[in-house]
Amino acid sequence: MTTRKSGILFVVSGPSGAGKGTVCKALMERRPELCLSVSVTTRAPRPGEVHGVNYFFETENTFEAMIANQELLEWAKVYDNYYGTPRSFVETKLAAGYDVLLEIDIQGAMQVKQTYPDGVFIFLIPPSATELEARILGRGTETEESFQKRFGAARHELQMMKEYNYVVVNDVVEAACQRVEAIIEAEHCSVSRNLYLLSEW
Repeated sequence: MTTRKSGILFVVSGPSGAGKGTVCKALMERRPELCLSVSVTTRAPRPGEVHGVNYFFETENTFEAMIANQELLEWAKVYDNYYGTPRSFVETKLAAGYDVLLEIDIQGAMQVKQTYPDGVFIFLIPPSATELEARILGRGTETEESFQKRFGAARHELQMMKEYNYVVVNDVVEAACQRVEAIIEAEHCSVSRNLYLLSEW
């Protein structure tokens, strides 16, 4: 039986163009008590970035040791640099009673699901294919070839929705945040997360 109330890991991901970053930023502003997961990386710090705040900056040898010692909930190598989610940071915050918000791509979310199945997995999607197309094109950075590749990948990624606990349509950021907040409240009221109350009675 659970003897104390710990925090919950909320994993938000979805296809490119779903607006994960925008929703998570707005969510953190609405719920400052949430703890945003800090990733570890082997890339060099950029001007103004602070170790332990923006990222944990580590050497490649240290990162590979973390992989070998299963100290990461997920990791990937992107353009010759490693990125990952440190297990110790997340679990320490959860044990202290903080909810942790992890914004991540679908591949990373599936890794986290394997290593930390107690997490709550939220799939964020745009309201329609037309809106997804507009969002990708709206960035102004896509060639026709890169757009077709990104749009095709996003449509394929939508099939991963069935692997998640919840789906949230991001039509309006404010409304999407409210839906995620409703999920947070519902999870905190679930019986399995409140069995410690029996011991208090």
